[in-house]
Amino acid sequence: MLDLEETKLAVIDALEDIKAFDITVMDVRKLTSMTSYMIVASANSTRQAKAIADNVREKMREKGIVMRGTEGEKDGEWVLVDLDDIVVHVMIPTARAYYNLEQLWGETESRRQPAKPAAPAV
Repeated sequence: MLDLEETKLAVIDALEDIKAFDITVMDVRKLTSMTSYMIVASANSTRQAKAIADNVREKMREKGIVMRGTEGEKDGEWVLVDLDDIVVHVMIPTARAYYNLEQLWGETESRRQPAKPAAPAV
């Protein structure tokens, strides 16, 4: 079984596998008792958000991490994967900007990957 830090890194790797971007890790242990980390990542589309969440679930299952649940897969604009000590939010950029979880939950621990510039409109 992985410890919390190893699990956090495994989640980030799973996000990056499917090209999630603008990955932010927030240590929320001092703010809430419901989880230790919130990880927010962006996806280019609802289809990609669903695929990213699926990959996180699959990779964690392979590592023996128990998942509490998943929400938001029907619409795919904001998919939440609850791993108990880590809650993963995969969001399309418009939903992420609207809900602004980073501001809601405070300081971020790290930003692993910068946001990708938007593709020019055709």
